[in-house]
Amino acid sequence: MEPSSPGERIVPMRLQRFLARAGVASRRGAENLMSAGRVRVNGEVVRELGSRVEPLEDVVCVDGREVRLGEDPAYLMLHKPAGYLSTMRDPRGRPTVAELMPLADYPGLFCVGRLDKDTTGLLLFTTDGDVAQRLLHPSFEKEKRYAALIDAPLSARAKRALEQGVALDDGPAAPARVRVLDAREREEVPFALGKEPDGAMAVELTIHEGRKHQVKRMFKAVGRKVLALHREAFGPLELGDLAQGSWRALTGDEVRLLRAL
Repeated sequence: MEPSSPGERIVPMRLQRFLARAGVASRRGAENLMSAGRVRVNGEVVRELGSRVEPLEDVVCVDGREVRLGEDPAYLMLHKPAGYLSTMRDPRGRPTVAELMPLADYPGLFCVGRLDKDTTGLLLFTTDGDVAQRLLHPSFEKEKRYAALIDAPLSARAKRALEQGVALDDGPAAPARVRVLDAREREEVPFALGKEPDGAMAVELTIHEGRKHQVKRMFKAVGRKVLALHREAFGPLELGDLAQGSWRALTGDEVRLLRAL
């Protein structure tokens, strides 16, 4: 149990605050967990957002596992395969990344940001709502590095346009770093694609924004279609040789780098 600070008693508190202090999620994230029916108090599902709990007496469970004040938050990395939605639940019953993660061991786990259904690569999961919020906030400008397979070679003019910032329908994109991958590098990228079309080119693109379908829209703005997309890095995290469909816990050094951001 978390020791109370001087002058503070552990008194009945709102369930959202309890979950946030236990490192399960931010208060907003805790509200989402409650609304989804993933939180039980003394065996009963609790959806009412004003509900209170006695931290020393009530048994609070998320996804079937008990959580207590003072538990360390979890940080995990998944190599997302194609065909999975980046959400923890889908009302239409489609495959989600939650099916690939150890939810029984890490109650309250959620993904930080999203990858399109057909996009593969690094997806971060955590129970630390504060870190997740900072990573996703536009003002922090975390770099994201992608490998994109496009339908035709990228001209020098198109490359310059991406590097200077192309115009999108929701405002100009920030300048990106662009690099054409050589044949050896291309072979190392696990693009979710069958036979590669003639004339296709593999390009590395590094951005620090996170708008919906942004990479695909940026290439479309310079006349190129993305055939396959793979995220190689997110902030200080590198996917490395993690097998597709597999997950691992972040190292202590990786967690410190995230928190330092």
